[in-house]
Amino acid sequence: MGVGPTIRFGHTARVTPPSRRRSVVLALLFGVLYAVLAYSVTQDRAPLDGFDVEGRALEDWADNSRLALDTLRLIEELFGTLGMTILTVLLVLALVVRRQRWAALLAAVVMIATSLATTFFKTWLGRDRPEWQGTDFSPLNSFSFPSGHASSAAAFAAVLVTLIVLFVRRASLRRLGIALAVVWWLTVCLDRVLLGRHFPTDVIAGSLLALTVYFLALALIDPRPRSTAAKAEPLPEVYTSERRLAVILNPIKVEDVGQFRAIVSEMAKASGWSEPTWQYTTIEDPGTGMAEKAAVSGADLVIVCGGDGTVREVCAELAGTGIPVGIVPAGTGNLLARNLDVPLYLRSAIDVALNGQDRAIDLVKVGGDGIEDTHFMVMAGMGFDAAIMEGVNEDIKKKIGWVAYVVSGLKSLMFPAIKVEVQIDDEEPSVHRARTVVVGNVGFLQAGMPLLPDATIDDGILDVVIIHPRQFLSWITVAMRVLRKSTIVDETLDRRTGSRVRVRASTDTPRQLDGDSIGEGRELWMECIHGRLLVRVPR
Repeated sequence: MGVGPTIRFGHTARVTPPSRRRSVVLALLFGVLYAVLAYSVTQDRAPLDGFDVEGRALEDWADNSRLALDTLRLIEELFGTLGMTILTVLLVLALVVRRQRWAALLAAVVMIATSLATTFFKTWLGRDRPEWQGTDFSPLNSFSFPSGHASSAAAFAAVLVTLIVLFVRRASLRRLGIALAVVWWLTVCLDRVLLGRHFPTDVIAGSLLALTVYFLALALIDPRPRSTAAKAEPLPEVYTSERRLAVILNPIKVEDVGQFRAIVSEMAKASGWSEPTWQYTTIEDPGTGMAEKAAVSGADLVIVCGGDGTVREVCAELAGTGIPVGIVPAGTGNLLARNLDVPLYLRSAIDVALNGQDRAIDLVKVGGDGIEDTHFMVMAGMGFDAAIMEGVNEDIKKKIGWVAYVVSGLKSLMFPAIKVEVQIDDEEPSVHRARTVVVGNVGFLQAGMPLLPDATIDDGILDVVIIHPRQFLSWITVAMRVLRKSTIVDETLDRRTGSRVRVRASTDTPRQLDGDSIGEGRELWMECIHGRLLVRVPR
């Protein structure tokens, strides 16, 4: 179920340009194994009869348990022709919606070609089903070799493994996803033998046929996103520069710094940029000093790779310099990148940083009691949302990524309501009971949740949401209203807008900036600085 050589960088292994020769060799290998197996089990040739007869013992074992039979029949129904067609359509549509057209094409070609090949060989070879099919349900009368369930499951699993390797950022989640895909495929194969629907060689042949088709398709279709530079005309330059490139990297956010550097350098050279200079963030300096050094050295573009915290520090320092910032998201939230439509697939993000277009966006100046004046790019909050950030277990976060925020959120759902005073611009302050107050420069959270659906990052306006569910179940109502982008405002969910916002709490309350906890306090004030920063976005 391999996908050829890989390069590790940015939390994930990335498939290199697939070697057509290697894919063809693997396709030929699996094809030869399939042909040998087909020759050995059809007509009067029976060197594997002894092996196939073992399938009867497995079927007899399953017959002794009604629960086992019901479970096996359910698996048969779920992952038959109809079920696999539905799964394929959903997968292809999801990839198209996420603008991964080449991955969608690979999935469609592999599944359709596998189905056609399976039907052809079933008809041509004409092997009958095992005579020991279960007596508690109707026997199948169609041909047996190769197994259609096994071929479709193997093909789908191979496609899933490819997508997981390409797009899942965390190594632990990649391993889990690949393991689940393989276990699911083996379960479907075992189901066919335990029900007596197929000989063991039928399911082996189905898997070999699927892998043959998969590697042939992989030799022809590269599932990775295509480079902007390869398909778009260069943007006109308003002035001539030396195209000096500086890269600021949070080294703990990439699995292999050397490989990451090599890929950025290679792509920069191909796009006409100079050999990049490199600077690494530290715990003492999360990016401010590096950004200042890049600006002083005369960089024409600064690429920052890290989480929202690193991105915030670099962007704040480069605001007003006219130097565009290319964002390569490598954190857990990556909310700024998501709201700017910067792809999370790192090679595509690097491509956007090098070849995208510049967009002037707002920066938010922020201060409060107990903190130095600073800036944020995404959102600031007091209350429940900040308690989530404060309660995230870093060890769990490293293993499962954003799911750690869900765990922390469930623990913090009934964060006590506080009395807050909210002032917008020069208006009179209003007093509220709230579990959280969020002030946003952008509107969307992870998974596309529209917490502030009208927020735009370049409109010079801040959007405020004040949330006060009175009971535990009231959070469901809040979630539904948020997902529906409801315009209704009341004491449970209130919305305000303005260029300046001040929030005062009656007691010390957790606070956060761009997902980073900044400790407890009673006040935050924010001012939107319109069009202060240039960032690279997709064309």
